[in-house]
Amino acid sequence: MEQSAKMEESRMASAALPEAVEPRTKSNFKYACTCAAFASMATIVLGYDVGVMSGASLYIQKDLRITDVKVQIMIGILSLYALVGSFAAARTSDWIGRRYTVVIAAATFFAGSLLMGFAVNYAMLMFGRFVTGIGVGYAIMVAPVYTAEVSPASARGLLTSFTEVFINFGILLGYVSNYAFARLPLHLSWRVMLGIGALPSALLALMVFGMPESPRWLVMKGRLAEARAVLEKTSDTPEEAVERLDQIKAAAGIPKDVDGDVVAVPKKDGSEEKRVWKELIFSPTPAMRRILVAALGIHFFQQATGSDSVVLYSPRVFKSAGITGDNHLLGMTCAVGVTKTLFILVATFQLDRAGRRPLLLASTAGMLVCLIGLGTGLTVVGQHPETKVSWAIGLCILCILAYVAFFSIGLGPITNVYTSEVFPLRVRALGFAVGASCNRVTSATVSMSFLSLSKAITIGGSFFLYAGITVLGLIFFYTFVPETRGQPLEDIGKLFGMTDDTAVEAEGTATKDKVKVVEMS
Repeated sequence: MEQSAKMEESRMASAALPEAVEPRTKSNFKYACTCAAFASMATIVLGYDVGVMSGASLYIQKDLRITDVKVQIMIGILSLYALVGSFAAARTSDWIGRRYTVVIAAATFFAGSLLMGFAVNYAMLMFGRFVTGIGVGYAIMVAPVYTAEVSPASARGLLTSFTEVFINFGILLGYVSNYAFARLPLHLSWRVMLGIGALPSALLALMVFGMPESPRWLVMKGRLAEARAVLEKTSDTPEEAVERLDQIKAAAGIPKDVDGDVVAVPKKDGSEEKRVWKELIFSPTPAMRRILVAALGIHFFQQATGSDSVVLYSPRVFKSAGITGDNHLLGMTCAVGVTKTLFILVATFQLDRAGRRPLLLASTAGMLVCLIGLGTGLTVVGQHPETKVSWAIGLCILCILAYVAFFSIGLGPITNVYTSEVFPLRVRALGFAVGASCNRVTSATVSMSFLSLSKAITIGGSFFLYAGITVLGLIFFYTFVPETRGQPLEDIGKLFGMTDDTAVEAEGTATKDKVKVVEMS
């Protein structure tokens, strides 16, 4: 009897063990989720600008009496300015850390929003667009990188997709701002729409101080104790925290047996940065080249398939589809924002379940069908300007909403998730900056050419052109983009043919310098 009672007591203790561990695991996930949310809030600034400019541009054109060409330049030039910000952010984030780079992004966008809000002419407005674009470039580069580096592998897709969630939330806020302030006097409406964008960036700058620094950046700076503390708070288990630290140390060129609070890593000479550029851009290994092509391809097709034309010019597209009146146009635009936000939430919880590749392929195929339908509907409406073709108008509305839904469940969120995963640690910041730059250049090309393209080949023809590009994107994704779900960041290179030897070479870990350990006093 006594022995049986002891066995039963032992069994009950064993059964209770997982319940004792689970609360800490849940706590760690909440902490990682909070860090990811705070960092990803930086991308609200991009979303808000995209959303608000779709409606504000209508009132700016009336108030400042500018041409369609100037409207295109005003809208699309921000993407080129963001290109400068992305490369600056790559250097800044490696210098002062990911966390304080987010602060710089918020402060820059804050200043840009105020400049646009108080603009008295087109030149001052364009200067405000320049400052805002720099802030956007910082945000779209650093937020996904930080989130990927702080997230455990089991939830990296979910947490990294937060950047796209907040972009879409920002777009929705921009649409709502358009609708809310459209009734103000003409000279005030667009200024309030743009100037009020300073509020979320001010809030972000304060919230960042509750975030820890990226553990991978800390290891690159030799601050192992701080990196270990962050990993213990963001990993699913203590064993995973140790494993992640060992993987990051290996990627950073620190021997596994070297331990301590602070590690004095060999100083980098002037050739270090040139070597990173050489490894990624000028003389990459075949595996690194495949990684670069995959990242650039997914960024290119995200924008070249016409997403900015639908989002930035949605009031004009709806007008071409036969909808009239500012209230109706801006109301339908709000419906686009709501649809995007709802479906991005669906993608957020499916990335780590369904995987990146299936969602990407399904998303792109759905976008293709919608673009063909939208091109057809707009062409029919354009051929009957004197009469309303109800079925064609309905088809246009349905295809626009379905397009943004398909975009939001795959190609939208996966672009940043995938790019933040595939690059090895040593070139990650530069690699993401190159990808984001490709994204911004393509976005600028699409947004600064849409009105002119619509006049040249009709607005329906423009969307048929985007459909053709989408076909090429679908073929590219099927051929060049492998699945990365659940893989540790340091092992993803193997999916592209990177062996341990080439990984070591790519990370620059082959060094003859000895690493010294200095215990913190």
